[in-house]
Amino acid sequence: MTLEKIVSLCKRRGFVYHGSEIYGGLANTYDYGPLGVELKNNIKKLWWEYFIHQKEDMIGLDGCILLNSKVWEASGHLKNFKDSLIECKSCHKRFRPDKLTNTSKCPDCNGEFTESKMFLGMFKTIIGPVEKEGVVVYLRPETAQAIFINFKNILSSTNKKIPFGVGQIGKAFRNEVTTGNFIFRTYEFEQMEIEYFIAPESNWNQIFEEWLNYINGFAELIGLDKKKLFNHEIPEKERAFYSQRTIDIEYQFPFGREELWAIAYRTDYDLKKHQEFSGEKLEYFDDQNDKRYIPHVIEPTFGVDRTFLAILSEAYSEEKERIVLKLKPQLAPIKAAVFPLLANKPQLIQKARGVYENLKILNFSPLVWDERGNIGKRYYSQDEIGTPYCITIDFETLKNDTVTVRDRDTMKQERIKIKDLPRILNIKLE
Repeated sequence: MTLEKIVSLCKRRGFVYHGSEIYGGLANTYDYGPLGVELKNNIKKLWWEYFIHQKEDMIGLDGCILLNSKVWEASGHLKNFKDSLIECKSCHKRFRPDKLTNTSKCPDCNGEFTESKMFLGMFKTIIGPVEKEGVVVYLRPETAQAIFINFKNILSSTNKKIPFGVGQIGKAFRNEVTTGNFIFRTYEFEQMEIEYFIAPESNWNQIFEEWLNYINGFAELIGLDKKKLFNHEIPEKERAFYSQRTIDIEYQFPFGREELWAIAYRTDYDLKKHQEFSGEKLEYFDDQNDKRYIPHVIEPTFGVDRTFLAILSEAYSEEKERIVLKLKPQLAPIKAAVFPLLANKPQLIQKARGVYENLKILNFSPLVWDERGNIGKRYYSQDEIGTPYCITIDFETLKNDTVTVRDRDTMKQERIKIKDLPRILNIKLE
């Protein structure tokens, strides 16, 4: 299986499209199509349920993309969020030297490179109708800072006691050089991120390991093979400036082993810096021990787009006569498809429509109706987009009110009474 096959499937079946394609495209931008947005939403929904709703010590937040520029000054991004880049003198494409095997020639056109220069990795924009008089702001390169600058608000509006965490899902933007590989690294991406606040004297290593194990549970939940996951302990010299320990959780993608998720121990760096720059007290009062302190933070972070790509890579399978996406039922864009055996028999159409409408009323969605072509092509079409079950109404249905339910992975069929269909589908989909 190659990345090219996944890219082809994504465009052909409406998972992912190249951004601004009718205008020649815009490099490293992508739009999620009808099936892609369903899969993406299912990933986020499952993540939120697993990390926020199922944990008593977790709550959520949805912070702004645009923040006061002082936030990025305090966090260190304006000073440290920079990359060393070289530019091709011929095609003017920029590259990170550390990502090239040969820095003497451009990999695209064999042109010569300029000297290495430092470039800010954040997108800059202006607030205000007159550009020269406007306020300079930046599109956030991470979602974390919105949690830190709302720490005081969260404490005063909830009854949470440390340890507790705040989760967030949102867009982030990085004006960095990308290396292709489809949606793996893009200018605009989505993060699912947690800031977990702990007491300074806590055994942070133990809490770190507990979170790491919990993250592994999420990998299993979404169907990733644990043999393709690797914990890469980042050496001190390569860690972000705020981190005392970082593990990159890497996945064996079709193009190689790369970072999928990460977990970092950020100490009290962020809250301390925001307290210093804002002048606001960001301490926590421990009433049991009658003391105040600035909490430390453990940060698990997940890329939605990379998770999307990993799930497709794991699920993609080629068999004798078909391509099949063996997605977990909770993630599948379409939960079930309803077919009349033949499209030219009114009695089959009417009966099948009844089954379809009834399942929709019972909130079995997304659900799809399909009467195109022969039944075999319809099955294979649904296999390719990962639909777990296909329900076919045939002539036997007219006699005894039973339908066939076909399993995507095994292709086996069983006859089920229409009245039992909702209950059995619920069991199968869970």
